[in-house]
Order: sequence, then C-alpha cells, then structure tokens
Amino acid sequence: MELQDRYIRFDWAVKRLLRHKANFGVLEGFLTVLIGDDIHIVEILESEGNQQTEEDKFNRVDIKALNSKNEIVIIEIQNTRELYYLERILYGVAKAITEHISLGETYYKVKKIYSISILYFDIGYGTDYLYHGQNIFKGVHTGDFLQVSTREKDAIVPRMPSEIYPEYFLIRVNEFNKVAMTPLEEWIEYLKTGIIRPDTTAPGLGEAREKLKYYSMTPQERHAYDEHLSALMIQNDVLDSAKLEGKIEGRMEGREEGRMEGREEGRAEGREEGIKEGVVRNARRMKEKGFSTEDIMEITGLTFEEVSQL
Repeated sequence: MELQDRYIRFDWAVKRLLRHKANFGVLEGFLTVLIGDDIHIVEILESEGNQQTEEDKFNRVDIKALNSKNEIVIIEIQNTRELYYLERILYGVAKAITEHISLGETYYKVKKIYSISILYFDIGYGTDYLYHGQNIFKGVHTGDFLQVSTREKDAIVPRMPSEIYPEYFLIRVNEFNKVAMTPLEEWIEYLKTGIIRPDTTAPGLGEAREKLKYYSMTPQERHAYDEHLSALMIQNDVLDSAKLEGKIEGRMEGREEGRMEGREEGRAEGREEGIKEGVVRNARRMKEKGFSTEDIMEITGLTFEEVSQL
C-alpha cells in the first residue's frame, strides 16, 4: 500500500479533525448518505453540558452537531461492548433535547435529534449491518399513520410525528461483508477497513481522501494515533480472552448446578464478570503506559471514578 493510500480511522478523525469547520464536508457527506437528506452542519455543539450534580451522568458523545435545519445530530463510535447500550443512547438523546430548551420556552422549540451509533461490537442478533428506528403512531385497527395538527407561526399545519421525534441509526460495522456498490456501502467499507477508493464519488469520501491521510499528520500526531490503534488491539485481545474465560467459567458453574437454568445464568454471569475484569486489567496497563484518564475512559468505557481507583 502506498503511503498516500493510508487513511485515518473515522473514530480518531471524529475526535481530532472533523470538529473543525474546514473539515465539515466529510461529516456532511457521511450524514447526507446515511440520512438520505442534504445535510449542512452549522456548528459543533458542546456534548457534556448542563450537568446538574456530581451524580448526574454526562452525555458522552463523540460529536454533537447542529445542522442548517436547526436539528441536532449525535454521532457516537463504540469500539467495545457496553452493557445497557440502548439505554445509554436513549439517555443521550433525552439529555440533548432538554439541554437545548429552556424553562419558559414553548415546546415548539424542541429540536429533532438524529442519533447515530457506529458499533464495532456485536450488539445482538440480526442479519443487516444498518438498522433504523423512529417513532410512528399507527392505527391499531385501520393501519393508517397519525398526522398531528400543530400551530406554527400563527397557522395550523399538519406534521408527522417523525418530523419531531428522534431517529436512531445503529451501524453494525463488523456485519458488513459486501462488495461496496452504493455510496452508503462505500462509507461502511471505509468505517470497517479504512479503505477509500481513488475513484469514489460518494459524498464526503473525496474530501476524506484529501484530509484524512495518515502521512499528512505530524510525527507527534502519528505517534498518538498509533498508540490509539495499539490500545484498541490490546483491548480487543483482552476482551476476547475474557469472553473465552467467561464461557469456560459459565460451563463449569452450569455443570455443577446440573440444571439448564443454572447453566444459562452461570454462562451469562461468567461472561460479564470475565469481560469486566479484562477491561479493568487493560485499563490498568494503559495507565501504567501513561495514557491519559480521558483516553482510558474513551477506549474502555470505564467511569472517571473507576479509572482513578486503578
């Protein structure tokens, strides 16, 4: 592979490069292809605002952007498995909604949210690499879709709930095993492999070829990026080992109990405990190597308190 053909992983680009206005074209292209609408980003918003108490959870997302339609787009990239992930993205969407409406304002000010999760782990069972969900109200007996009348600028206008309620996209990167034929498939191919075709016409990927070149970074930036990739490899190795250990422990516990219920519970508990222990061991190794607390939290999913106690 020639030097100029190596490109930065999207998760790193999102955290370091794509927040700059000069690089909005890459994100706009990705969102346009995914959502199916022409997306223009106005600004990148603060993603951890309005924490009321020390116990209140942060809305940790990789990018929160405001588009030209006054809608909010949340992008989160998750490299390793996390328990209660669906609950987490639901919380993130709810927090984003409440952060951008003040007391005394009308509910008309509520912003539509697009939640996009790029997942590099197996979240469950399914045969597709892209899943989309949104709120609709369908007649139980008639099958028709409810259209709501609302007052907008002193006029009564009909609106579909989908124009207001959040939309969720789950991209299961590891499930993509096709020859990329469409712009969306080219984007998923890049997310999975880091490969961008030289003749690509997919929106945003042309800009990515120019702006996300590995060898365009400074030596210090390349070193930090390589450390990031190394940490991910270590994390995946630890998780794979932990899963295997968990399965073995689960089988042993299941055999001892001698019941199907005991076997199933033993396997589940063993897997979860094994994975958690593996994550903690890996985080401790990263801390010993000098990784920052923020980077350890991003890579492992551990909280600030958990990392601090290592």
